[in-house]
Amino acid sequence: MNIEQKHALKQIDLISMKYCDHCALKAYHLKLKNKHYAHHYCIKKCSIGIEIKQLGTALQ
Repeated sequence: MNIEQKHALKQIDLISMKYCDHCALKAYHLKLKNKHYAHHYCIKKCSIGIEIKQLGTALQ
């Protein structure tokens, strides 16, 4: 793992802890629908999820 990948992973972890761990929308979708729907919502519609997805491309 190179420096850029380590930085991206650290950023993903920080963003996830700051915004996603206590997200009301994520909890709502988990309760109302299911884990798959909540994950899809986070990746496709949430601005934080989209940012995490973009950072994740640096890991490939």
